[in-house]
Amino acid sequence: MEKNVQLKYRLYRRRNGVFYWQENDSPKQGTLRTNDRREAERLLNAMNESHRQPTLNLNLARAYLAAHDPKMAKRTWQAVMDEMGTHGIPTTQQRCARGFRSKAYDPIRNQPLVQTTGADLLAVIHANGNCVAHYLRRLHNLAVDLGWLAWPILAKRAWPKVRSQSKRAITAEEHAAVIASEKNPERRAYYELLYETGAAQTDAANLTVEDIDWHNGVLVYRRKKLGPLSDPCRLTIGKKLRELLTSLPSCGDLFPNIKRSSANHRSAEFRRRCRIARIAGISLHSYRHAWAQRAKACGYPQRFAQVALGHNSRAVHEAYAKGALVILPALDEYEVQAAKVIHLRSISGKKLIRM
Repeated sequence: MEKNVQLKYRLYRRRNGVFYWQENDSPKQGTLRTNDRREAERLLNAMNESHRQPTLNLNLARAYLAAHDPKMAKRTWQAVMDEMGTHGIPTTQQRCARGFRSKAYDPIRNQPLVQTTGADLLAVIHANGNCVAHYLRRLHNLAVDLGWLAWPILAKRAWPKVRSQSKRAITAEEHAAVIASEKNPERRAYYELLYETGAAQTDAANLTVEDIDWHNGVLVYRRKKLGPLSDPCRLTIGKKLRELLTSLPSCGDLFPNIKRSSANHRSAEFRRRCRIARIAGISLHSYRHAWAQRAKACGYPQRFAQVALGHNSRAVHEAYAKGALVILPALDEYEVQAAKVIHLRSISGKKLIRM
């Protein structure tokens, strides 16, 4: 009788022949998915043992894991951080290494992966900001992908939603104020190029004269972030961009001094310029948002805009162009224009047939 009191689950069988478990102190029950009594009793004993001796159950799990991977039971989160620091391009590796030195990760840094609970991860997330939550989720997913975790600690829906600050585009008025306050001609031309092309700050700083195809009127460059094997962006040189490019050096780097400076230095210089112009809430990256919104507002095809900005994801590009003010044309006038286009196409088609 005393033994029965200690048991949390009991066994019973339904008319269909399937065995079920029933909690002794509650109405909870569930199926064991077997018609074999021996198999059902073995499963039930495992359930009762795991409830009575959770420490022993953890030690057994460690023994099984050690047989599968000797390092799995001892591998810590620091090992996952070190592994992530080897992924991506050099700048990404440096950013990860710099971020993981934060004290925010100290509560789990030397904790074994297999001994980490969802409460441990949530404690780190709730005590810090969005950046820590973002990188912690990446660490967790990398550990699962590498097989260092036998199962996810937190399910996908259990992760708190990251609510980052909305990034906005620089307006035409703000850009004009920045240009008016900038006395250095090279930096002024650099900001003008960002506004006209939407290029990333590093890609624009690395432009050379060889990237300009004057014969075909095209500016050709690759995004450094996507690697040397990515498809280049071929942007037609318009009137404003032509005037700007002709004012730059005719050989070598277009922005020699800016190219030698680091991304942090360029960003800091732009922030100083914004403080002088009394502008808040923008960065050099805001030029990419501005270009995307200008393209959307004037009806520029999205597939062209994605190629120009180097966005493979449609969702990412839509996030950049989210704040665009789109003024829709009158439907009746648009229908007339569409009918003219169809008529012209039909005429050109007939001519082709006659030829």
